[in-house]
Amino acid sequence: METNFRAILKPPNSAHWFGTDELGRDVLSRVVYGARISLELVLAAVVLALLAGGSLGIWAGFRGGSVEMVTMRAIDVLLALPGFLIALVAITILGVGTVNLIIAVAIYSVPAFARVGHAAALALRPAEFVQAAISQGATEARILTRHVLPNVLSPLIVQASLRMATALLLASSLSFLGLGVQPPVPEWGAMLANGRSYLSTSPHVVLFPGLAIMLVTLGFNLLGDGLRDIFDPRLRSSQP
Repeated sequence: METNFRAILKPPNSAHWFGTDELGRDVLSRVVYGARISLELVLAAVVLALLAGGSLGIWAGFRGGSVEMVTMRAIDVLLALPGFLIALVAITILGVGTVNLIIAVAIYSVPAFARVGHAAALALRPAEFVQAAISQGATEARILTRHVLPNVLSPLIVQASLRMATALLLASSLSFLGLGVQPPVPEWGAMLANGRSYLSTSPHVVLFPGLAIMLVTLGFNLLGDGLRDIFDPRLRSSQP
């Protein structure tokens, strides 16, 4: 990814399959290197949201009462707000940077995991094996970790695979606006922002990062659909 001022904005050729950018850097190398940055960022954000939102939803669904009411009403308020606005406010408060971008994307994704965890825990609370554990005097922590959590993991994993696509789009959008990963780091959204000035003369500078975002987003959505078919026995039983 070294600069070569003799090869500025060259179209795709045998030496540079994706062409070069405004500083003569190989676009293919930057897209490949940016894949690691974008995917690590998105994975960290989704895992953080899964741990925080899933735990909160499961706890609220199992406890019930005022805890459930207060927690889920707060989640409903977050769901009523535009997700991009939530992430934008978080970035404004925390500041620009890769770590803050991860936190902002995670905050955006927490309500979705909380709703899934809450619904699953709510369905398991009256189950016979849960009530048997309660009658035997098992602690709440033991019931949640040994009996509830294993039965909630499947929908949470499916939700995580689907949220990866949304998180990638959000992270790329924030970086495109200059609020995420900063140049010269080759994050896909930042690459789109750098290349938009050359869209009319050298469209390859934005074409390939955009295609990378589109294909990876599509892949995550297909992965989520496949995992949902695997984990949901009702879908398996309805197939011919």
